[in-house]
Order: sequence, then C-alpha cells, then structure tokens
Amino acid sequence: MRISRCFTGRSRRSAARSHALVAGLLGCTALSTPAFAQEPAERDPASEIVVTGSLDALPVADVGSVFGFDKTIVETPRSASTVSAEQMERFGITEIYDLVAQSPGTFTNSFFGVGGALDIRGTPGEVYFRGVRRLDNPGNYPTPIAAADRVDIVRGPASPIYGPSKTGGYINFVPRSARAQGGAFMASPEGKVGLTLGSWNKTDLTAQIRGPGHIGTQEFGYSLYAEVEDSGSYWDNMSTNQTILQAAFDTDLTPDLRLEFGGMYHRFRGQQNGGWNRLTQDLVDDGTYITGNAISLDTDGDGQMSVEEINAAVPGGLSIFGGFACGGGVFPDSITDACYTSSPNNLLNLQNTGTTTLSRRKTLTGKDDRLDNNATTLYADLIWTGPGDIEIKNQAFYDSYENINENAYGFSQLHDSWVFEDKIVVSKTFESSAGTFAFQLSPSIRYTSFEHGEDFNYEYFHRVDLTQGYDPASDRLLSTECDCNYTSYVDGHYTDVAFAALTDLDFAFGLDVTLGARYDHVKAKSTSDIGRMEAAQVAADRDAGVPDSASGSKGAWSWSASANYKLPFGLVPYATIARQSVVIAGQGAEIAVSNIAGDTFITASKLYEGGIKGSWLDDTLYAAISVYKQERTDYNAQSSTVNQAVETKGLEAELRWAVDEHLLITGAYTRTKVYNLTFYEAGSTFSFLGMEDLINVEDQTLHLGGQPGGLIPINSKSDSRRAGIPTNLYALTATYAFDNGLAFAGSMVAVDSVYSGQSQAVRLPAYTLFDASASYSTGPWDLRVVVKNVTNEKYFRANFTELFGSTIALPERPRSIQATLSYNF
Repeated sequence: MRISRCFTGRSRRSAARSHALVAGLLGCTALSTPAFAQEPAERDPASEIVVTGSLDALPVADVGSVFGFDKTIVETPRSASTVSAEQMERFGITEIYDLVAQSPGTFTNSFFGVGGALDIRGTPGEVYFRGVRRLDNPGNYPTPIAAADRVDIVRGPASPIYGPSKTGGYINFVPRSARAQGGAFMASPEGKVGLTLGSWNKTDLTAQIRGPGHIGTQEFGYSLYAEVEDSGSYWDNMSTNQTILQAAFDTDLTPDLRLEFGGMYHRFRGQQNGGWNRLTQDLVDDGTYITGNAISLDTDGDGQMSVEEINAAVPGGLSIFGGFACGGGVFPDSITDACYTSSPNNLLNLQNTGTTTLSRRKTLTGKDDRLDNNATTLYADLIWTGPGDIEIKNQAFYDSYENINENAYGFSQLHDSWVFEDKIVVSKTFESSAGTFAFQLSPSIRYTSFEHGEDFNYEYFHRVDLTQGYDPASDRLLSTECDCNYTSYVDGHYTDVAFAALTDLDFAFGLDVTLGARYDHVKAKSTSDIGRMEAAQVAADRDAGVPDSASGSKGAWSWSASANYKLPFGLVPYATIARQSVVIAGQGAEIAVSNIAGDTFITASKLYEGGIKGSWLDDTLYAAISVYKQERTDYNAQSSTVNQAVETKGLEAELRWAVDEHLLITGAYTRTKVYNLTFYEAGSTFSFLGMEDLINVEDQTLHLGGQPGGLIPINSKSDSRRAGIPTNLYALTATYAFDNGLAFAGSMVAVDSVYSGQSQAVRLPAYTLFDASASYSTGPWDLRVVVKNVTNEKYFRANFTELFGSTIALPERPRSIQATLSYNF
C-alpha cells in the first residue's frame, strides 16, 4: 500500500501536455492519479506539489467536475469535496452511506435499503460517470463506489456545461480504469489482486492491471478492473451477488489527436429492504412488536393474493382512506377525527395478536424477493489540441439498465431504459499580464429511451408478521409475475438538444469570475400500455383527464454566475448564484404521460451560495465553510421518489489537514433544513398512516390487515420539513501511518434524532457511529482489517419519508468486521 502520492499544483494548461505528463510521472515516487477522467492529465512538472501521507485527500489537484475548467477545489466557487481511492481503502468505504464521514452535506435516507444515489443537501442526488450524467438511480442498484478511483461530491445543481440536473447535487464516479490516462508511457504493467472476507459471509474478489501495449506501431495505454462479490447479509432473506468489469484505453492517434474510450458493466443481484413494519415508538425504543396474522384472501390456493382476489373480498382493495371503511372513504379534516371503530369488513383484522421483541434481522424482505439489474456504461472521447492552446473534445456516452424489482408485500417494477449523449466542447485559453481567460462552447444532444412499469396500488406492509414471514395471507401476486394489473406502464423517449457557453476570467489581481449559460430544448413522448395496466387504474386516469399518450416539447434556460477573490493569508471568499433546468423523470428515467400532457416535465431550481475557503502550510491544510439557499421553482411538477419541489437552507464546513507525512485529519459539520414547498403551498399532503398516527384507535390490530391513509395537515412551514434528514451532523476522521508499513484509521459520525415520517409521529433516536481500521504493508502484500459500528450502536434510517415514513423504518446493522488481503505486482 502506497502512502506517498504525487500531486499536481495549480498550473494552467500547457501546450506540450503529453510531454509534461511523462516528466511528471518520472519525477514522482508513485504514479499520480489524473484529476478528472475527462481532462487531459498532463501538467507542468515545475508546479507539482508532493504531499506525502495525505491519501490524495487534499484539494491540490485540478478537478473539472464542477465547472469543467482545470481548477482546484480551493479555486472553485462552489461547495465540493473529493474522496480518493486511497481514502476509501484505508477507511473501508464500500457504499455511499459511508461517504457521510468524508464529506459534509451527504446524509442519505434509506431508499428501501439500496444505496443508488446520495441524498445531497437533503434531497435525492444524481450520479455522473466521468462527468456525464447517468440514468436516474434512486434504488435500482447500489452504486459501486469501492470500484471508483475517486468520487467527487458536488453540492447544489450542476454547472450549465453539464446539462439539466437536480437541485441537491451529484456525485461524479471516476472509475478505477480511468488511470489508463498516460498508461502508454509506463515502462511495464502493474496490477493488484485482493480478497475481502467479512461478517455475514462477505466474499469479494478484485483484480486490476494497467500498462502499455501496442498494435503494430500504434502504442496505447490500458487499464482493466474486475470485481466479483458473493455475500450474505445481516438481514434475513438478503444477499449480494454482483460482477463489475471496467476497461479503459487511450492512445495518441497523431501528435495532436488523442482517443480515450472504455466502459463499465455491472451485474447486480440482490433485494430491496423495506425494514420494520407495524412501526411504533415502542418498537423503535425497545423492540416491542405487534404480532398477529392477517386473514387469507387466497381463494384459488396458489399461495398468493391476486388483485382479483383482493377486490372480490374488499372492493377497491385494502388501502382504506380517511373514514377507514366507516364513513364512505371521505378524507377527515385531520388525522384525529376519523371513524376508527371496527371495519364492517373484518378482513382487515389480525388474528392471534400479541406482542414480542423483534430482532433487527427480521425485515420486510421475503424469500423470493429480488432486485436484478444489468447496467452497461460506455464512453469514447476524441480530443484534438491545436495551435494557440485550443482544444476540441467530442464526448460520446452510453448508459443503460435492465431492472426488475419484486417485493412480496406488494410492490414490483421494471425498467428497460438507455441514454446516448454526444457533446462537443471547444476550449480556448488566453494568457496575458492581465490574467488567464478561458472559454468553452458546447453543443450537445442527449437521447433517452425508456420502458417502465410499476405496481403499487396493492402495497400492504403490515399484513406480514415479521416473526413468522410471508404466507398466503401476506404474499401478493405481483404485476411482474403475471405481466398484468400494473399501476403504470409507459414507454417513450425524449431528446435534449442544447448549447452551452462558459467562461472563466481569472484576473492577475486576484479576482476570478465564472459565467455560464445554457439553453435546452427537450422533445418528449410517452405512451401508456393500457393492455398491461389494471382496468380500474386506466379508468381513473381517464376520469382525471390523463390521455393514454402525450407528446410535447419545451425549452429551458440555465445560467450561473460565480466569483471569488484571493485575499492575503490564503483566504478565498466566493459567491454563486445560479438557475438550473431539470427534467422531471422517474425511477426508470421515464417521463409520465400526465407531466407531458400538462407541460410540467421540465422545471428549474435556483441556488444562492456564499462561503470562504483557504489552503495553508504548503497546501497541507484546507478549510472551507459555506452557507446556501436553494429551491425548485415549480411547486406543481415533481417526482416523489427522485425529484421533489423543495427549499433547502444550510451550512457546510470542512477541514482536511495532513499534519505531517504520517497523520491525516479531516472534519465536517452539516446543518440542513429541507422544506417541501408543494406540501406547504397545499396546506396538507397525503401519506399512509402508521400506528402512531391512529391516536384514537382502541385496537390498532383492526387495521393492520390493510393500509390506512389520509391527509397530513401542514399548518406551518416547519410542518413541511422533510423527515429523516438531521438538522445537525458532525463527522471526524483520522489516520496515522507508521514508517514500518503499519497504519490505523478511524471515523466518527454524530447524527441528530429525526422524525421517521411527515406526520412526525415516530422519532428515530440520535446516534454516534464509529468505524476503525488497521492495515499493514510489507513488500507486495497489504493486509487491512476494518470494523464498522465499533460500539455496536443501535440506530435507524428513515425510509421514503413522504409516503411511508410513519409505517416503516430500517434498523441498521450492528458491529461487523471485514479483512482484505492484497498482492501488488
């Protein structure tokens, strides 16, 4: 394990880029990691900064994932962080939830237990691959960040040069194979093989190799990475089986023309995890669980409840709204005055009820549940560097997934979607005594094709007794199993034709101004497959005025204006104001027919951000603090799962200090308040109701065979606060590496208590989470042992707080251990 790295300083582009890279590589004790996989990795060796013991954690290298210019994070007027592969390895980071300790602003609710994308600034974020936006992934599959060479975390909407994006922010995934850049200059191949074993039968094998190659006289660099995992889980009925393959190649076609291409294939087999059902405060506090069996509706004896069997027993299904089958289904004025006496139809009642203490291992996942996803990502960049430091880059990008998700309690979905984007970026830099002035022009086209079906009208969390598991009374026949009765099934496509311009004016006297603008024209079409949908749902949609098919087009402007100023003593204050357009797409990258028909499929967000950064002690100490306000500008257009109309206010602070060649310390503080503007404007919101919401209920078990629901009053802005996101979050990490190859690392995250749902009925406790690791390197061998949740803290993560937060919550894992043995060659 190398603890000494070579860093690039704050140099601008050089005309002899490839030659500078060669010199830089030869001058370092260890090979350097390119700052951003799309950028030319070459630098002026005279300006390089070597910082040992820092694990590539210091923001001294150029990062183009924020604005697209070769600037360090200190110089970039936005709140952003990077997490290197060295940090991820030392601290044992394997999933996006682990990033909370490394970066402010990144606490993430559970999306049914799958870490697809970070919640950034309290709202669902996005994932970029080498600077290009991937398909939406709220919980389709876990983003394999352990297979990344670096993860950039950008808080707030993306720069206009990167296209429409969500309000909260994004992570930029730089694959390990991105290190192929400059690989043609290596003298010989090098690689690494590693095996990880851990708690709950964790087994993970990785292998990577990179080096030079040639076909005839054509030289090229290559990098290959593979990972195979076959692991169990702490929770019952769960496992992870995945294969990740990465490849990257680069070559100089001519002295001025460079080709970089490659991709990643990710095959994932696992399950979603809804957590605990029948949620009460007693269940959270001491594990007291309401037991009892639902009455079976399985009349044909096939072991499952079909939609037809449910409606034959209780017309309209078991989701009882407002009056709870006592008064005709009218919404009550509040959640306290509805008729909660026994239902005329006792099929909602539980039998053989009681209480017991529930194990955290017992959750909603059934034996036959599955989450299968195949994702393919490809890229090809053609880069021409001309006279006068002009550069023309053509980026072609493809991303796709095939997904099927089945949950026995009554939810299923499928996606078969793909996107292709081609973007040209023309860059030109002028240098004079007045400063350095960089310009970018970028036309682009992005085409997305989607097919998406989902099944949620008969989603009943409470019918299954978790102490016993699913039976014919609680196991539902899913739409993906019969290819019938979907709540929604749409296919279609949309095309985004855009033009962007960006400039960075870096004046010699210390002022740096970045300006950008973009225009997107999006043309979309979406069609419902009514033959696959439930007839009652089709009729309801038509009664609501939703057509079976819709097409339309809409244009949207985005712009940003940022400035920073280099003060004495290394201080750099900055300010940004921006407006960013965003396409309202769902979990499978689909656009709903209703949104196209209503001309609400594209909207925008605004950002106001200010802060101050600094780098001191020869760039070994970095600190930043920022305050911001950002909001979606259209309260009526939203996707409840991936893109909500919210306003967020907050503060983010970060410290990174390589004290010496042995010790690295980082710290972060996050203060976040998120308000759902749609709920606030409407004065109420629909939510499924949990046991603590039914405060007038004498016998809650009368309703656990179905799913109560009603309107939650939103009487003040504080009532519209998004649940599950802590107001205050503190993080601290430290690692010390001895000269003999031994190293230790530890992290701490302290999280405020939060409400689990919008009704604020159940409070999840505050917690402090500690992780620790020890590693030893000798010769080509590395051994690392990581202990997560060292103190065996009992804690919970809220789940889909807007709809289900008061009904379910995820009990997180106890103490676990994993060990990795690696061989370098």
